[in-house]
Amino acid sequence: MKETPLFRGRIFSVAREEHALPDGRRSDYEIVRHPGGAAVLPLLSDDRIVLLHQFRPAIGESLWEIPAGRLDEGEAPEACAIRELEEEAGYRAECLEKIAEIYPAVGYCDELIHLFVARNLTQVPYAREHDEYIETVSLPLSEAIAMVQRGEIRDAKTQLALLMVEKQNPGA
Repeated sequence: MKETPLFRGRIFSVAREEHALPDGRRSDYEIVRHPGGAAVLPLLSDDRIVLLHQFRPAIGESLWEIPAGRLDEGEAPEACAIRELEEEAGYRAECLEKIAEIYPAVGYCDELIHLFVARNLTQVPYAREHDEYIETVSLPLSEAIAMVQRGEIRDAKTQLALLMVEKQNPGA
């Protein structure tokens, strides 16, 4: 594989890469290389969930999301999910269950996000990073599902996690 680095930042890198297609033809692609991440849906004991309303500079607005973050070098996805749950949502989980792995932008990026649901939660102090603006809310799972259906939750990892947990807990 021929690779030409184009950009290296603290979160991702971009390169032009030549790849062989299954039929033998070769083609160039600009690919974002990302270390991957973890996201976690906090499920409270009363079938309420915790969502973040987080400002995202890339789109210039705030989105409803579940806690999520980038994997540090050598970090296990479970450890990342636990860290982000505590830092962003202010909760510690007794039980963490993996529910999916997703490629959110496979057309140009290799990022793999590991999705979890967290149960048996206790509150802990937030430890948000200096560049984060986050409001935390708790609401019934059914209301979050209605927000997905109304198009109010537009973040794909959050939509999938909510729909998967709702399928596990119908009527909640």
